[in-house]
Amino acid sequence: MTTLAHSMMTAARSADSGLVGPGEIDRYAYAESSGTARTTSNVPAWQGSEADINRAGRRASGSRGRGLHGQLVQQLGQMIVSGDLGADRPLVPEEIGHRFEVSRTVVRESLRVLEAKGLVSARPNVGTRVRPVSDWNLLDPDIIEWRAFGPQREDQRRELRELRSTIEPLAARLAAGQVRDDIQQRLGDMVEIMTHAVGQGDTLTFSRADAEFHGQLMQAAGNRMLEHLSGIVSAALQVSGGSGTGCDVATEASIAQHQRVVDALASGEGAAAESAMRQVLGGRPDSGAPVTPPGVAPGTGPAAGAGADHVVPPPREH
Repeated sequence: MTTLAHSMMTAARSADSGLVGPGEIDRYAYAESSGTARTTSNVPAWQGSEADINRAGRRASGSRGRGLHGQLVQQLGQMIVSGDLGADRPLVPEEIGHRFEVSRTVVRESLRVLEAKGLVSARPNVGTRVRPVSDWNLLDPDIIEWRAFGPQREDQRRELRELRSTIEPLAARLAAGQVRDDIQQRLGDMVEIMTHAVGQGDTLTFSRADAEFHGQLMQAAGNRMLEHLSGIVSAALQVSGGSGTGCDVATEASIAQHQRVVDALASGEGAAAESAMRQVLGGRPDSGAPVTPPGVAPGTGPAAGAGADHVVPPPREH
């Protein structure tokens, strides 16, 4: 095993055990996300029972290393996206500060972040209010993550699957033959790491290497707009649960599909790279024939389903 593979697998296991080292990804506590849509109302969550407020506080305090500002952005963002705070709901900074026990400065800065994401608007003589969904920046990685854990999760995952099936094969076609040597090597390293991870049953390491693989590929396309969209791909790989969020689970077949992408990029075969990426994403090659990995009978295997899942890494640190 290479030094890179060993260090990445060690880091993943440390994070999985809750021991997060410098520069590693911190995870927001989603332990209470049961996958069942929450009942929404027109009453702000902080006006609910004391027990509800305490639960919200526990979720926020479970976020290691975010600080009060990051925790409040996360909490309010989730409440807005889930519908707990409906459109045109006034947000009173003094009330927010009192309920979450944070300073006016923390509240003000948090609302500015949410305003930049299109979730709220602040106007003189009107105050700060929640904006309708049509005004949200739906390509913002945080909003993607929050939608994926809220009542809109199925729509979010479907939309991500459809978007990725369009942009990633295109990125692979554009990148073929022009990938820098260091990026080509990095992609190969990620496949090696995934191989070792599958052998050890280490799904966390597999998912992190897989996420980097797709991020590197998007940035290798030589198209700055596609590079900008790499954040969407990263967010898609960071939302957990549900079907159709990405590639197959950690299997040898999935690794073989990723290796086909690497080989096509190295040989400069754009059409082959694009077709291989469609197979990675659980789609169909350019010919329109069903994807059937070597040695797998037609109608079986990961491509036979309606879109397979990634084992996903933890959410980003804010």
